[in-house]
Amino acid sequence: MHKFLFKHIDNSGLIVFRIIFGLLCFLESVGAIVFGWVKRTLIDPEFTFTFIGFEWLQPLPGNWMYAYYILMGIFGLLIMVGYKYKFSMLMFALMWTATYLMQKSSYNNHYYLLSILSFLMVLMPANRYASIDVKLKPKLKRISMPAWCKWVFVLQLLILYTYATVAKLYPDWLDTTFIKILMKGKADFPLIGSTLQQDWFHYFLAYGGILFDGLIIPALLFKPTRKFAFFISIFFHLFNSIVLQIGIFPYLALAFSLFFFEPKRIRNLFLKKKELYEANEVIVPKYGSVFITVFIIYFLIHIGLPLRHHYFKDDVLWTEEGHRLSWRMMLRAKSGNVNYRVIDESTNKQIPININDYLTKKQKRGASTKPDIIWQFAQHLKQDFSKKGKSVKVYVRAYVKVNGRPSRPLIDPNVDLANEEWYHFKHHDWILPSK
Repeated sequence: MHKFLFKHIDNSGLIVFRIIFGLLCFLESVGAIVFGWVKRTLIDPEFTFTFIGFEWLQPLPGNWMYAYYILMGIFGLLIMVGYKYKFSMLMFALMWTATYLMQKSSYNNHYYLLSILSFLMVLMPANRYASIDVKLKPKLKRISMPAWCKWVFVLQLLILYTYATVAKLYPDWLDTTFIKILMKGKADFPLIGSTLQQDWFHYFLAYGGILFDGLIIPALLFKPTRKFAFFISIFFHLFNSIVLQIGIFPYLALAFSLFFFEPKRIRNLFLKKKELYEANEVIVPKYGSVFITVFIIYFLIHIGLPLRHHYFKDDVLWTEEGHRLSWRMMLRAKSGNVNYRVIDESTNKQIPININDYLTKKQKRGASTKPDIIWQFAQHLKQDFSKKGKSVKVYVRAYVKVNGRPSRPLIDPNVDLANEEWYHFKHHDWILPSK
């Protein structure tokens, strides 16, 4: 294990990845402002639905979240050019993770991935070549890195794609029910809109997605299939970028290919003046065994987290318990109708509320279909009326349909959610059964 992880290899792939990663961090940050994401998600809402337990993480007041994202963009550029790399990378990681945790209305597995990668990049010697840091301090320059710097990314991707594959092996994906719903909203796309509505294409996407997710990492690792897998990746990720419009992730996924091709090829393409490292020297650090232990624990956690929904009662597609942090990407379409009934405890009379006075359009979707967000809104109503000197109960009547099926009641309407506890590792009985 020591010889495998601490053998030094050429670092061309990591250096080029840092440059691309920094650029994508910049584009994601600035794009969030330009396309109105910051305004819709962090400025317009009266309050945000945080990850439960992180209620203290709230957006800055007024328009200061614009400055926050501009600063993140600047850190992205500093990462790209390799200036004060460790500090810039750490600051971006902390700031990105903070915005990820302070809102769930725009939850996305890709945002979670970017958070993980940002902290991993803090640990990487990614500024040891082609960086301002090296120009200012030449003794930092290196043309090699320990092999673990490569395998951390490979294993992280293998976990992601493996769970994404397994998650697709359920009826609504296999019979293309969900794909049909997803593509229905793409009918107006120029040139390809009509093709996206064809049954044969839905099956191509469904089973092509399973095969791609399941085979892409082994195919990139195996030299005879590497080029073919890379060209398939280009098609797959560009399709996702154009049709699904999922931000920087397709380009980030393509950038990972740098860790699969031979360093000499990467050097010849992007860093022609760089020396090629071929010594294969093994340099075990002083605390190598401790590092390996942390390495194993880290990956055991990431293997275990996506499995936790199996320990909750009922179907995760219905309850959402264990859905996040599990690489369950684009698997269901949910819609619902909800009514929040607020009862004054002192008079036992109903207090009329208008949900539009509290929530944005995007927030209402979550507060109509997702049990944890429904619970959080009930808590918010309780706190809001408490400030007005009233103690209230909150009852919820929600009807939800998943993947076009008939609506079913989601929440027990006889349970006062304002006075229910939230459990991270236990099923909530006020979520009604899916069948």
